[in-house]
Formats: sequence, structure tokens, C-alpha cells
Amino acid sequence: MKKTKVGIINVTGYAGVELARLLSRHPSVQLTSVTGRSAAGQKLNQFFPHLTDLDLTIEAKLGAAELVFSAMPHKDSAQEIVPLIGAGIKVVDIGADFRLRDPAEYQKWYGVVHPAPQLLKKAVYGLTELYREKIASAQLVANPGCYPTGAILALAPAVKAGLIKPDIVFDSKSGVSGAGRSLSLTTHFSEVNEDVSAYALEGHRHLPEITQELRLLGAKELAVTFVPHLIPMTRGILTTAYAPLLPSKLAKGEKGEAELKTIYLDFYQGEPFVRVLSTPPHTKYTWGNNFCFIYPTVDHRAGRLIVISAIDNLVKGAAGQAIQNMNLMLGLPETAGLEAPAIYP
Repeated sequence: MKKTKVGIINVTGYAGVELARLLSRHPSVQLTSVTGRSAAGQKLNQFFPHLTDLDLTIEAKLGAAELVFSAMPHKDSAQEIVPLIGAGIKVVDIGADFRLRDPAEYQKWYGVVHPAPQLLKKAVYGLTELYREKIASAQLVANPGCYPTGAILALAPAVKAGLIKPDIVFDSKSGVSGAGRSLSLTTHFSEVNEDVSAYALEGHRHLPEITQELRLLGAKELAVTFVPHLIPMTRGILTTAYAPLLPSKLAKGEKGEAELKTIYLDFYQGEPFVRVLSTPPHTKYTWGNNFCFIYPTVDHRAGRLIVISAIDNLVKGAAGQAIQNMNLMLGLPETAGLEAPAIYP
């Protein structure tokens, strides 16, 4: 069987190298071209020795490929993607350039004029559990951000069922790899180790993405507070979502908790990478795999819904989700190349 040729723009970042790792064992595609400005001319399996079987040269410019992953920062990603779309190549953008549907909202949060607003209507938001059919026929897919993936999946069933008031709080805690490979004082070992800190309280760039998608699910008048935290681990995001329950939507006590779990189980029935648990998940459950684990419950004293979600920010929050989308775009089994369980402990 002929394998589809795929390429990665910017393989030297954490998302790019995680893509290379997962694609190296994919049964139906072949990684044929990778780029990385800072490492151009070097062998991929020498620059990243753990990728021992990938005997590719890191190039300055992308070679021939039928589907391309762009792991570039915002603005730069769109500039790389425009000619690919013009050439009829399928693209999964792991960056932020095509997640927001409103170019004015993009400019507000990212501080630059959108480089390719003409492609915004063409792009499909790549949260597979919500947009599976559109992704399958898309040429350009905007891979979700890591925080929005955990947050949206946590509350999508409750919003769709009309269970909650539109006053939502997300408290998210992320490992340091979410900040990328570039050196900075805030992610220096001595600064992060034995420390937990909140950041972006004035508004994180992932906030409008979360709000946009929850509104599309039915929460029109929406007030979202999103507070991310940096914690001293490499991978993982644990999100706790809080929202007041609407009166009489759920029964009291254990019966209401059972009703809530049924709503979540029904919403995610048949989803290969979402699991609704009976106990709160740990980030370690997801380490290295493409799962999102979710635990919904009710604080009866406060009349509040509480939902915990856990993902690996580099897999379901980036590279794994991108491959899940690629599989759909190429007509492959959605789980291809993503079946491995988590590494534990």
C-alpha cells in the first residue's frame, strides 16, 4: 500500500518533534520532509537522537509532501501556509493563525493584522470530537490550542444540554513544555522547580478560542474566567471547570450525579480518545497518549457543576490531535498511529 507523503514545518519545536515521533510509527503515512531554520543541514536523528529511525535531513525549505503540518508561531505559520493552500496541499496548522474566526479578534489578542484573512472561512477548527465531518473534507484545519482542548471538552456536554448558567471559570495547570523550547527565565529549572504560579490574569490568548467554541455550542451570553498556572512537570494539563447549575436541570443528590454522568457518557459515546471516568483523572494517565480523561460532578451545597479534564499538552493538546485530524483528512482510521497507551508511572 502506497503511503501518503507528509512534511513538518519547524520540526525543532516541542510540537514538531512530537509529531515526528508519532508519525515515525504511523502505518499509512511517510514523513518525507522536515524543516527547522536553526538546524538546517543536520540529520534529524542526530539533532534528536531518540528519533533513531528517521534518517532525514532537516531542510531550510519544505520538500514535496501531500499533507503538511505547520508548527510555526503565529503570523509566521499563516505566511508558510498560503502558498501550500494555493498549490492544493492539505494542511494542519498547529499554530494559532486560523483558530479564531474573526480577524479583528485575532488582531486584538495576537497584536498583529491577520496575514491571510481570506483563508479564515476555509479553515475548520480541529477539535475532532465537535467537527469530525467538516475536518474530513477540509483542506486547512486549525489545530486547537492545548488549554482550549481540555477546557472545551470538559464543558461541551453541559453547554449543549443547557445545564449551566453562562458564568464559567476554568482553572488550568500546565507542564513547562507548553511554553515551548525557546529559552526564557520564567521556564528556567531554578525558577520553575518547587514552585506553582498563575499567569496571564489579564487575559490569555487561548481565552477567546474557548469562548468562541462554547458560544457555538449554545452558550450565547457567556462570561468566561480563565486562569492558567505553571507547575513543575514536563507534560500535562489538568483543567478544573466551574459553572453554576440552572435550577431543576438535574435531580438532587446521587440521582442528579447519575444523570450528569449519563449526559457526558452519551455525548462522548463512541469517541475513541475521550473517557468519562468515575474518579478524578491525573495528568499521568495521559502521559504520551492522545486521550482526554473527564470527570463531571456536582457541588450540591453551592449548586455548581465541577468538571475535571486531563490531557497531555503535546499529544491531545498538539501533535496527537493534529494526527487525529490528518487521519480524517486522508480517509484513514481515526486512531491510526495513536493507539499507544500512556507511559506509567
